[in-house]
Amino acid sequence: MDSTQLVILAGLVIGLIYGAVGLLSGFCLMSSIRGWLAEGDGRLVRTFAMAIAVAVAASQFLAGSGMVDLGKSIYLQQSFSVPVLFLGGLLFGYGMVLSNGCGSRALVMLGRGNLRSFVVVIVLAIAAQMTLKGLIAPARIALVQASQTTVNANSLPSLLATLGPGEAVSRALGAALIVVALILFAFAHPAFRRSPGQIAAGVVVGLLVACGWFVTGYLGADDFNPVPVTSLTFIAPIADSLQYAMLSTGLTLNFGIATVAGVLAGSLVTALAAGRFHLEGYSSPRHMLRSAGGAALMGIGGVMAFGCSIGQGLTGVSTLALGSFVAVAGMLLGTTAGLRGALRVQPLAVA
Repeated sequence: MDSTQLVILAGLVIGLIYGAVGLLSGFCLMSSIRGWLAEGDGRLVRTFAMAIAVAVAASQFLAGSGMVDLGKSIYLQQSFSVPVLFLGGLLFGYGMVLSNGCGSRALVMLGRGNLRSFVVVIVLAIAAQMTLKGLIAPARIALVQASQTTVNANSLPSLLATLGPGEAVSRALGAALIVVALILFAFAHPAFRRSPGQIAAGVVVGLLVACGWFVTGYLGADDFNPVPVTSLTFIAPIADSLQYAMLSTGLTLNFGIATVAGVLAGSLVTALAAGRFHLEGYSSPRHMLRSAGGAALMGIGGVMAFGCSIGQGLTGVSTLALGSFVAVAGMLLGTTAGLRGALRVQPLAVA
């Protein structure tokens, strides 16, 4: 088995685990924020915080030990557009509320038999592909070129290094600041401390992010046939998966496509084993229109933001890239706007 095949197999396994954990724990940024703001249940948001903390700690350990060069990822570029990243995050966050979940959550729910998620996945994939390479791509590229800036410090460790500490100290200090703050936030909530399943889910998802970096950045580091250094993310991989399903003879499998397939399979097997598989559909045409509109916003916004709530919220943040913090800020604001305030997405009337 060569390195490319090994990376694809590992991506499938990572997806299988994520699909199972996502179904059993309800892991989702939108659900986390909604539970915290609207329902007063802060356990899921603490699960997400725990996942970020573990992802940052483990990923920065891999980078600090020299096993993985996170600088080869798309997140740690010297030139990036703050307005486009933030706007993409806003669109993605609001789209999550309209579609009642992010792209990864849609994959998990599709495996459980939720046919609404099938529409979300398909529309998201088409919108993302249009923004990456299709009709919307020229506008996106023009926006990026008009607003991008080149910076000397593109991550929290490199920013701290400008104050005097060396690279290793800056990396450790930057990671420690994020990890300690998030762990304190998570375990300050009594209900979370009494939820071992949610704690375990956060730890496992965080470790899956680090595993993705290890697989693509270390196992896939072939001088003759290298694979892109990446980890868990779902916008471009969902788009690539749809294209691969239609045009497989002209394309090749990669880590992202294998991960998407794994999430679907992991959720399906878990749902069948737990007796949680059942078919669900839309309650009305208006419900379908809202869901599809949200999926389109997620596809467009996710490409502009260089990732989704997982791709930026976990994987991007695990690199401590400054651009990732900008994109996540947009996602949080967009999600909050959809849940509260003048732009709040109103509940659908029950027929």
